[in-house]
Amino acid sequence: MNDEVVQPTGCPFCDIQRSHWTWHGAPLWKCFRDAYPVSEGHTLLVPHRHVASLFEITSGEWEELRIALDCTREELERMYGYTEFNVGVNVGAAAGQTVFHLHVHVIPRREGDCESPRGGVRKVKPPLVED
Repeated sequence: MNDEVVQPTGCPFCDIQRSHWTWHGAPLWKCFRDAYPVSEGHTLLVPHRHVASLFEITSGEWEELRIALDCTREELERMYGYTEFNVGVNVGAAAGQTVFHLHVHVIPRREGDCESPRGGVRKVKPPLVED
Protein backbone atom coordinates (compact mmCIF):
# COMPACT_ATOMS: atom_id res chain seq x y z
CA MET A 1 0.00 0.00 0.00
CA ASN A 2 1.30 3.47 -0.87
CA ASP A 3 0.98 5.88 2.09
CA GLU A 4 2.13 8.89 0.09
CA VAL A 5 -0.41 11.71 0.22
CA VAL A 6 -1.24 13.12 -3.21
CA GLN A 7 -1.92 16.85 -3.02
CA PRO A 8 -4.02 18.61 -5.66
CA THR A 9 -2.20 21.10 -7.85
CA GLY A 10 -2.94 24.74 -7.29
CA CYS A 11 -4.00 24.49 -3.64
CA PRO A 12 -2.52 27.58 -1.95
CA PHE A 13 -2.17 25.74 1.37
CA CYS A 14 -0.52 22.65 -0.10
CA ASP A 15 1.91 24.87 -2.02
CA ILE A 16 2.97 27.18 0.83
CA GLN A 17 6.72 27.13 1.35
CA ARG A 18 8.16 25.84 4.63
CA SER A 19 10.01 29.15 5.02
CA HIS A 20 6.60 30.82 5.63
CA TRP A 21 5.69 28.51 8.50
CA THR A 22 5.72 30.09 11.96
CA TRP A 23 6.01 26.84 13.91
CA HIS A 24 7.51 23.49 13.00
CA GLY A 25 6.63 21.27 15.96
CA ALA A 26 3.60 19.37 14.64
CA PRO A 27 4.40 16.72 12.03
CA LEU A 28 0.79 16.62 10.78
CA TRP A 29 0.13 20.41 10.72
CA LYS A 30 1.69 23.58 9.38
CA CYS A 31 1.12 27.01 10.91
CA PHE A 32 1.58 30.31 9.09
CA ARG A 33 0.29 33.87 9.12
CA ASP A 34 -2.90 34.59 7.19
CA ALA A 35 -2.29 36.48 3.93
CA TYR A 36 -5.40 38.60 4.66
CA PRO A 37 -5.18 39.10 8.43
CA VAL A 38 -8.02 40.37 10.59
CA SER A 39 -5.46 41.39 13.22
CA GLU A 40 -1.68 41.35 13.63
CA GLY A 41 -0.56 37.77 14.13
CA HIS A 42 -3.70 36.18 12.58
CA THR A 43 -2.52 32.60 12.06
CA LEU A 44 -3.78 29.62 10.08
CA LEU A 45 -3.32 26.03 11.22
CA VAL A 46 -3.49 23.68 8.21
CA PRO A 47 -3.09 19.91 8.09
CA HIS A 48 -0.42 18.64 5.70
CA ARG A 49 -2.93 16.09 4.45
CA HIS A 50 -5.32 17.69 1.99
CA VAL A 51 -8.82 17.42 3.46
CA ALA A 52 -11.59 19.96 3.02
CA SER A 53 -13.39 19.62 6.35
CA LEU A 54 -12.60 19.58 10.05
CA PHE A 55 -14.83 16.52 10.21
CA GLU A 56 -12.42 14.55 8.01
CA ILE A 57 -9.35 14.68 10.23
CA THR A 58 -7.96 11.66 12.05
CA SER A 59 -7.69 11.25 15.82
CA GLY A 60 -3.94 11.93 15.52
CA GLU A 61 -4.62 15.14 13.61
CA TRP A 62 -7.15 16.20 16.28
CA GLU A 63 -4.57 15.69 19.03
CA GLU A 64 -1.91 17.61 17.13
CA LEU A 65 -4.39 20.40 16.41
CA ARG A 66 -4.80 20.90 20.16
CA ILE A 67 -1.02 21.10 20.54
CA ALA A 68 -0.71 23.48 17.57
CA LEU A 69 -3.43 25.72 19.05
CA ASP A 70 -1.60 25.87 22.40
CA CYS A 71 1.74 26.64 20.73
CA THR A 72 0.18 29.30 18.50
CA ARG A 73 -1.50 30.95 21.50
CA GLU A 74 1.76 30.95 23.44
CA GLU A 75 3.64 32.41 20.48
CA LEU A 76 1.08 35.20 19.97
CA GLU A 77 1.10 36.01 23.68
CA ARG A 78 4.91 36.16 23.71
CA MET A 79 5.35 38.09 20.44
CA TYR A 80 2.44 40.54 20.62
CA GLY A 81 1.05 40.40 24.15
CA TYR A 82 -2.33 38.98 23.10
CA THR A 83 -4.36 37.11 25.70
CA GLU A 84 -7.73 36.82 23.93
CA PHE A 85 -8.60 35.05 20.69
CA ASN A 86 -11.27 33.95 18.24
CA VAL A 87 -10.67 30.44 16.92
CA GLY A 88 -12.77 29.43 13.95
CA VAL A 89 -13.27 27.09 11.03
CA ASN A 90 -15.47 27.54 7.98
CA VAL A 91 -16.74 24.19 6.67
CA GLY A 92 -18.37 24.41 3.24
CA ALA A 93 -19.22 27.21 0.84
CA ALA A 94 -22.41 28.24 2.68
CA ALA A 95 -20.29 28.73 5.82
CA GLY A 96 -17.84 30.96 3.95
CA GLN A 97 -15.09 28.47 3.09
CA THR A 98 -13.26 29.64 -0.03
CA VAL A 99 -10.13 27.46 0.07
CA PHE A 100 -11.23 23.84 0.32
CA HIS A 101 -8.25 22.68 2.31
CA LEU A 102 -9.10 22.71 6.02
CA HIS A 103 -7.68 25.69 7.85
CA VAL A 104 -8.27 26.82 11.42
CA HIS A 105 -8.12 30.57 12.07
CA VAL A 106 -6.50 31.84 15.27
CA ILE A 107 -7.39 35.53 15.42
CA PRO A 108 -5.80 37.53 18.23
CA ARG A 109 -8.06 40.12 19.87
CA ARG A 110 -7.50 43.17 22.07
CA GLU A 111 -9.83 45.12 24.30
CA GLY A 112 -11.38 47.88 22.18
CA ASP A 113 -10.37 46.48 18.76
CA CYS A 114 -14.02 46.71 17.69
CA GLU A 115 -17.03 48.64 18.96
CA SER A 116 -18.88 45.68 20.48
CA PRO A 117 -17.31 42.21 20.42
CA ARG A 118 -20.31 40.67 22.19
CA GLY A 119 -21.42 37.64 20.21
CA GLY A 120 -17.98 37.08 18.63
CA VAL A 121 -18.24 34.84 15.58
CA ARG A 122 -22.02 34.62 16.06
CA LYS A 123 -22.25 38.10 14.52
CA VAL A 124 -21.56 36.71 11.05
CA LYS A 125 -25.31 36.68 10.41
CA PRO A 126 -28.38 37.85 12.34
CA PRO A 127 -29.80 35.41 14.90
CA LEU A 128 -32.90 33.37 14.03
CA VAL A 129 -34.57 34.63 17.19
CA GLU A 130 -34.08 38.17 18.51
CA ASP A 131 -33.58 38.75 22.26
